[in-house]
Amino acid sequence: MANYTLEEKEGFTVLGIGIELKSDYKDYAGIIKEKTDFWQAVEQDGRLSTLRAIAKNDYIFAVNEAVNNKMMHYAGVMTEESIPEASRVIQFPKAEYLVIKGEEKEADELNNKLTGIAFGQVLPEAKDFAYVGGPNTTVEMGQRNGKVFGEMWIPVVRK
Repeated sequence: MANYTLEEKEGFTVLGIGIELKSDYKDYAGIIKEKTDFWQAVEQDGRLSTLRAIAKNDYIFAVNEAVNNKMMHYAGVMTEESIPEASRVIQFPKAEYLVIKGEEKEADELNNKLTGIAFGQVLPEAKDFAYVGGPNTTVEMGQRNGKVFGEMWIPVVRK
């Protein structure tokens, strides 16, 4: 099984700019393309820079959340402020979180890799804990040695 830890985290809030993912939840290639296109758009049109300007820290959150039976994906930051471009304030609960660390050349590669490990390996094989819904996120934490590093955070419950 892939390397992971379980960590208790305080509740936190992310302000996000998002889209509804239209691909079937099992269409991984379609979902990856939608997310990649979205991130390119928010970087090119300046919305990501606007979010970064009001952030409490340097972390960039790629959040996945089911809202009203729709698969939503957000670019977000931790902040107490708001901006007109924001589409949702995302509440993460105080909980135990599955944490998977990684690094890749690009942020979208990191996001796809960590998501694949979490939902393709760790969660299906987990015996002592389970993901029961709620928002989950990949957190881009910075760069070192020419690579983007970060973590995937998924709230879990003990079985």
